[in-house]
Amino acid sequence: MKSSRWRVLRQLGVGVWLFVVGAQVELIGGDWPAWRGPEGNGGSRETQLPNDWSLLWKQPYGGRSTPVVHDGRVYVINRAETGVNEQERVMCFDAESGEVLWEHRISVYLTDISSTRIGWASPAVDLETGYVYAQGVENTFLCLDRDGRVVWRRQLHEEYGTINGYGGRTHTPVVDGDLVIISFLNSSWGPLARGSHRYVAFNKRTGSVVWWAQPGGRPLDTTYSTPVVAVINGVRMLIAGNADGGVYAMKVRTGEKVWGFNLSKRGINSSVVVAGGKVYVTHSEDNLDEATMGRLVCIDATGKGDITSTHELWRRDALLAGYASPAIMDGKLYVCDNSANLHCINADTGEQLWEENVGTVSKGSPVVADGKIYLLEVNARFYLVDEAEVEERERLRRKSTSESGLTEKEKKKIAPIEPLQVFESESGDLVENFGSPAIANGRIYFNTRNAMYCLGEKAWTGNSGKVESLAAEKALSSDATHLQVRPADVVLHPGGSVVFSAHSFDSTGQEVGAKLEPSWAIQGVAGEVNGSGRLVVNDSGGFAQGVVKAHAGGLEQIARVRVVPRLPFEVDFSSIVEGKPPAGWVGAGIKFVGATREGEKVLTKPGKRSRFMDAETFFGLSTWQNYTVQADVLGTKRKRFFPNIGLVNCGYEFVLMGNHQRLRVVSWVPQPRLEQKIKFPWKPNVWYRMKLRVDQKNGVGVIQGKVWPRDEAEPDTWHVEVTDPNPNGPGSPGLHGYSAGARSKKPGAQIFYDNVKVTPNS
Repeated sequence: MKSSRWRVLRQLGVGVWLFVVGAQVELIGGDWPAWRGPEGNGGSRETQLPNDWSLLWKQPYGGRSTPVVHDGRVYVINRAETGVNEQERVMCFDAESGEVLWEHRISVYLTDISSTRIGWASPAVDLETGYVYAQGVENTFLCLDRDGRVVWRRQLHEEYGTINGYGGRTHTPVVDGDLVIISFLNSSWGPLARGSHRYVAFNKRTGSVVWWAQPGGRPLDTTYSTPVVAVINGVRMLIAGNADGGVYAMKVRTGEKVWGFNLSKRGINSSVVVAGGKVYVTHSEDNLDEATMGRLVCIDATGKGDITSTHELWRRDALLAGYASPAIMDGKLYVCDNSANLHCINADTGEQLWEENVGTVSKGSPVVADGKIYLLEVNARFYLVDEAEVEERERLRRKSTSESGLTEKEKKKIAPIEPLQVFESESGDLVENFGSPAIANGRIYFNTRNAMYCLGEKAWTGNSGKVESLAAEKALSSDATHLQVRPADVVLHPGGSVVFSAHSFDSTGQEVGAKLEPSWAIQGVAGEVNGSGRLVVNDSGGFAQGVVKAHAGGLEQIARVRVVPRLPFEVDFSSIVEGKPPAGWVGAGIKFVGATREGEKVLTKPGKRSRFMDAETFFGLSTWQNYTVQADVLGTKRKRFFPNIGLVNCGYEFVLMGNHQRLRVVSWVPQPRLEQKIKFPWKPNVWYRMKLRVDQKNGVGVIQGKVWPRDEAEPDTWHVEVTDPNPNGPGSPGLHGYSAGARSKKPGAQIFYDNVKVTPNS
């Protein structure tokens, strides 16, 4: 921190103030700006919170995730409409009245996630700027200002090759200092081509990449564990469950790995909580070191390296809590297992203090405040658990086993806890709940699948309390141990330029601040980088990938550089290296590689690995629109299986469906809000030419596609043509391939591509 002086920024509401301590903005009570609250622990310091169903307002806009609250506004991600108008959206409500202030809609495309999983992740708010960050299931990562205007956006799938399955597991962003951090599984290009669970930090104001981190091993699942920021032993860390079944700590400002702790044979979905230098994590999969499923473990977070066998303080085996994240407050840990049993555990010793059943299925995480636990059970129930009452119930249970029995009055006190509210739809169906409550200024905000609710009293007489600050960081050292190059990831056109800067950090992950004059070098890209870090790419040439290297004080670091030609361009693969992907093509990896067929260099999707049987690669910019993409394609037949072969243009897929012998245009495969199919017999081992044109003007999209044998004249008419009243907007061109019949040890149908061409529409 640059200064220890306090400066008041502004008053936000009743008892709520924002302060700046040097470069860090801190909150003193009142808001719920992130999924797990102002302290990241699932707890609130507020008092005089609702004890009953005191409904202030209800709005018919539900969701899966948790709302966040800041500066008198409530933000949520949810599903908008159905049919051809179905989209994802970020909504903003007035916290007092529930009035809808604005909404920002996002088209859903290029995802395997169904509509019931829309709005999986929660938004996050930056206290300093008021910006709202949201990741959609279609891998759009948005930064919106307080009034819903787009500040910047990243298309994570098209730019970085993100991977998510049909389950919908999507990560909630974390804001810390000048960074907004998100994690995902991805397979990109160059140094990040191999599939892994990665974390990326963006500059929160501009969206430029600051660092990448890959702390774990091979991912075993898609996951949704949200990182927590904590200061441990004077080091500011980002701590999160990983897709490889471990928990990792990284330095927040650099992404450097501090330690790792392995515990599960599957990925970790629940988020950790941190208190007093200890990390608490749960899961419900197979344990690594013995034959049980599920565990709650307390980790001494002061170690370095692999601390699996050295820093476990205590554990509770066979506790199956794989979805809901723990909460911690005042030395007590609250864990809701998969069967909706709520456990209260001494955080220091691991001793269970009490247990209560709250329904049948738990996925929403408990929230603790004012001596109460608020939680949503999946099967339509909202519970308010009074801790003093359950402590008395526990005393009576112990009495009943140790003494002669209980009085009738005492027996009534240990009857099953009743829900505060059971939710039904207008049709009488029970309404599912997956999120958690948010607490702000005496109000409880939460979503069911169908509606948003606000509980509380109009005239709140409680207190916001003081949010516990993170521990102090160690004093800044002048000795640099890490070098960082910004931006860490750039895309340029031939002739384009960018200025890189180098920054040094000490062993605690704090920026040293001394002005650096590093030496610079470039590899893999034709161009020059001068002594000031300015890179200029040669004006001629096509696709390329490489790195810029900075050297200073014995330290070295790289930034990735991808070069994409301007429109129009054509790629004939005549110079591609066999078995290698095209330079700078996102997500190609080992899924789309060079090959030779009948003496010609081409691109192929081999179909040899079952986990890559369905794949896409992108080779343009996510900001392009109103263009046409064309390619020559050939599919082989493996036993009875034909492949599916497709082009992608602005999120629309145009596919030769092999086994069905059809042509298809579709925007969102598992939930085809926009689709057209026609019969189209085609043959294996024959070259066809596919052409997909998308025009998006005046709020309407027109998608046109045609296919013909390559050695014949182009037909005058389009085979498929569809109009979209909610066009996707800009997006990168790409190739799609589905190698039907692929098994773990047997190849599926193979696909070949050649003469890829992208032209702007006239």
